Amino acid sequence: MKIAVALSGGVDSFVCALLLKLKGYEVFGLYMQLSEFHQAEQAQKAAELLGIPLIVLDYREEFTRLIIEPFLSAYLVGRTPNPCVMCNELIKFDILKNKALEMGAEFFATGHYVRLKNDKGMNVILRAVDSNKDQSYFLHRLGQKHLEGVIFPLGNLEKEEVYKIAQEYGFKAVKSRDVCFIKGNYRDFIKMHVDDSKVKKGPIIDLKGNILGWHEGVHLFTVGQRHGLGIKAPKAYYVVKIIDDKVVVGDEKDLLAKKVMATQVNWIRGYPPAKIFWAEGQIRYRQKASPCKVEVRGEEIFCEFLTPQKAITPGQALVLYAGCELLGGGWISDSL
Repeated sequence: MKIAVALSGGVDSFVCALLLKLKGYEVFGLYMQLSEFHQAEQAQKAAELLGIPLIVLDYREEFTRLIIEPFLSAYLVGRTPNPCVMCNELIKFDILKNKALEMGAEFFATGHYVRLKNDKGMNVILRAVDSNKDQSYFLHRLGQKHLEGVIFPLGNLEKEEVYKIAQEYGFKAVKSRDVCFIKGNYRDFIKMHVDDSKVKKGPIIDLKGNILGWHEGVHLFTVGQRHGLGIKAPKAYYVVKIIDDKVVVGDEKDLLAKKVMATQVNWIRGYPPAKIFWAEGQIRYRQKASPCKVEVRGEEIFCEFLTPQKAITPGQALVLYAGCELLGGGWISDSL
């Protein structure tokens, strides 16, 4: 059996490929060059250590069009995007996976910490055994076509086990960047790639509409931000909302909300459990899911949590679970 592995050069993809090779499968690696900071050297070292061929694919044009440009556009209107989620949907499990199949692979594997099961012919994503490393949040936009022929070898392993396996086979892990196509500060990246005429500058106001200062662009702020607001005040202020060119600030308690709207909703099974149902919702990656009542309104969902959530951020993902099963999710548009 021939299996293609998305080989980044990191420890997870290395062990992913290693485990499959040890099972006797014919494995080859695929490395995506997505930006000027992507170099195949580390992936090549991993492939040599594994004794497998590595094919380098230049997807810089596609990545710029599908990921970087929407990333910049989101920040310019005051949203905080999640490029990793978009990349999984549009690049890794679409363009790259299809390329792997074209090259003769029967299956496509990645080093994501998730589990996949077949439920009556339906591919279902489950949280990883290692709850601290579970990455299902980043895969909420995948559908049945993305998951067909996919393997996740690390879903039943703890991260420490993965490190141990890598060390046993002589692999030295290299630290990765939070945003793979940005070296340094995202604000500097935006400044380099966006004309100043497109930047929304305007007032910083409190919840009563009083002007407290002026800012140099809404892209410099995100909901929940406390530092670097550029205003002098006798107390701490937090960014509560961004409305057009206005940055609205308030007290920490003003960051709490129970209700959230999300758009462009995707369901892993292709459909929601019901029009109205209970689930566990997660508004950011490093957060415990919380019980919520969900109402489906076409391609939107209205979600009400039992307990207030802090700093619900437009542009980030609202992801829904039923126990350990990933149901799907959408992009946060507003909170109430």
